[in-house]
Amino acid sequence: MAETRDDYLKLVDELTEHDRRYYVEANPTISDVEYDKLSKQLVAIEGAHPDWTVDWSPSKRVGHAVISEFKKVTRPVAMLSLDNSYDPGDLKAFYDRVIKGLDGDEAAFSIEPKIDGFGIELTYQRGSLTLAATRGDGRIGEDVTANVRVLKAVPQYLKQKLERPLVVRGEIYMTKSEFAAINAARAEAGEELFKNPRNTAAGSIKQQDPKEVAKRPMHAILYEVVDGEAFASGHLASIAWLGEMGLPISKHNTRAATWDELIACVHSWEDRRDKLDYELDGLVIKVDDFAQRTALGTTAKFPRWAIAFKFPARQVTTALHDIEVNIGRTGTVTPVAILEPVDVSGTTVSRASVHNWDQVARLGLGKGDRVLIQKAGEIIPEILGITEKGPGPAFVPPTNCPACDSVLEREEGRVALMCPNKIGCPAQLLGAIEFFASRHQMNIDGLGEKVVVQLVDAKLVADVADLFTLTELQLLSLERFGKLSAQNLIKAIATAKESATFSRLLAALGISNVGSVLAKPLAQKYGKLSTLREVNAAKTPEEFCAELCEIEGVGEIVAAHVDTFLRDPHVVVVLDKLAARGVDPEEPKLAITTGPLTGKTLVVTGTLTQARADVQKRIEQAGGKVAGSVSKKTHYLVAGADTGKTKLDAAQKNGVTVIDEAELEKLLTGGCP
Repeated sequence: MAETRDDYLKLVDELTEHDRRYYVEANPTISDVEYDKLSKQLVAIEGAHPDWTVDWSPSKRVGHAVISEFKKVTRPVAMLSLDNSYDPGDLKAFYDRVIKGLDGDEAAFSIEPKIDGFGIELTYQRGSLTLAATRGDGRIGEDVTANVRVLKAVPQYLKQKLERPLVVRGEIYMTKSEFAAINAARAEAGEELFKNPRNTAAGSIKQQDPKEVAKRPMHAILYEVVDGEAFASGHLASIAWLGEMGLPISKHNTRAATWDELIACVHSWEDRRDKLDYELDGLVIKVDDFAQRTALGTTAKFPRWAIAFKFPARQVTTALHDIEVNIGRTGTVTPVAILEPVDVSGTTVSRASVHNWDQVARLGLGKGDRVLIQKAGEIIPEILGITEKGPGPAFVPPTNCPACDSVLEREEGRVALMCPNKIGCPAQLLGAIEFFASRHQMNIDGLGEKVVVQLVDAKLVADVADLFTLTELQLLSLERFGKLSAQNLIKAIATAKESATFSRLLAALGISNVGSVLAKPLAQKYGKLSTLREVNAAKTPEEFCAELCEIEGVGEIVAAHVDTFLRDPHVVVVLDKLAARGVDPEEPKLAITTGPLTGKTLVVTGTLTQARADVQKRIEQAGGKVAGSVSKKTHYLVAGADTGKTKLDAAQKNGVTVIDEAELEKLLTGGCP
């Protein structure tokens, strides 16, 4: 509690600045929980000292004054905020206030997921979208119609032409997977990372160029009809009607007629939250009956008939103790932050990702800084920024590999630092063996991280070829290995050797840019690893790369990576050992499949609603070919969310048709996209 009016005014200024950063810049520096604590503190002070209260207090405003180049929109019905709580006890108090306010009458409630998105209001005239406006300060928003029109998630027309205008409110949002892919691409390009899906969606919708907005994957869910009083059957019925009109609505809205039903529904979301691919920061509980809403009324800032029940914090602040250096299987040097342990959504977090060393420098991270971290579901937390500088020095990137002491390098055009010691670096060795044995590569059951560490530490395995000489007796010398587990692992290695195809082996070797898709046409052309090596040895690098570039989907960069890999003297030793141990599987000839995509080559990229491997399999079953990169031979680029600019530019350059997942479905069934 503030001791003086000056303390109160400082708190007003602090919250005003946080409002500006959240609503105007879409770039908050504190978590929602911390903001709510400050807001409650402000309200408590103003309750104790009403004579201190100033007209510009954040407690008297919704959002923040509109400051932008967009046209201003004044709405007749204010877009109010919601009172909120993190405590089931407060939720029960809200329920009791509603029943009391209705003189004891029964009330039904809607319980709706509260998407952590960007508030939007849409107006349809005679069934056509005529206006899209932001929340702004609640009464005055911004006209972003041109930007919303480019979003596929927002219909331009309703399924029916209505005589009266329809005004609806909802959220523009970005999925977690789409957001993660965007940040991964930005990290690779050395660009500043976005903080969270909500801010990214807000910043995207406020861009001045609709063409730029269209490049960002965004979705919408509508949750309120502004003139819903016309629906005598209630709020949930009005939302169902919006769905019938072709508008996007949540599939997870539920109804509760008693307190027991309401609190049971709230508790049911504790585990369901992470199963959705978009961020939820809580649930919105509303009185369903519009007449009862009118009777309950509103305060200056909140409706009395609704409340937001917030989930435990996803974003918190904590101290940064150190940065640990991790070496991946490809030699990438990744910084990992070591944090003062802190609880985030019921999980104790002590480590967080910083992506790359350019990001460490961009954030200005130093020892002892207080940092804002975010955790989304099961994803490793990441540092979003500094909230308070610490006394320690700034972190600097390492010059030598902590695992093998090799001098680190940075490849041209790449952000990441790299350890060049591909074979002798123990950290890369562990990662390479794990990758080789993983389910989507050689699929050696029982060969997980802990077992790989044991094998390497005991010097039983120095490379992937050594796996095929392991004996039951050697495994029995290791801790936690009994006769049965040793026999099972030896059997799994033998099974992998017998059942492997050349394409699986090729992908498992970890050649840069050669995954499961590109491995298939390479394997089809050469048949076996021994044949590929013979051709490589018989030709100059230029001749060999030119030959590879004739393969569908293989470009100059991939060809150069394959050539460099095969000529690396350290790799040659490993490949010779594989050959000596009889690991040289053949690639089965593809059965000729005919279908609606016969003769067509497709490239699949971006985030899809289905697993990419499943989509590629369906294309092949329909007679099509799947390539890894766009070329003149490509017929279609299937572009999911967050498709990179490189592939889109290549498609435009080569005259390749770009389609989305829905259009692919039409092709698969013999239709036109």
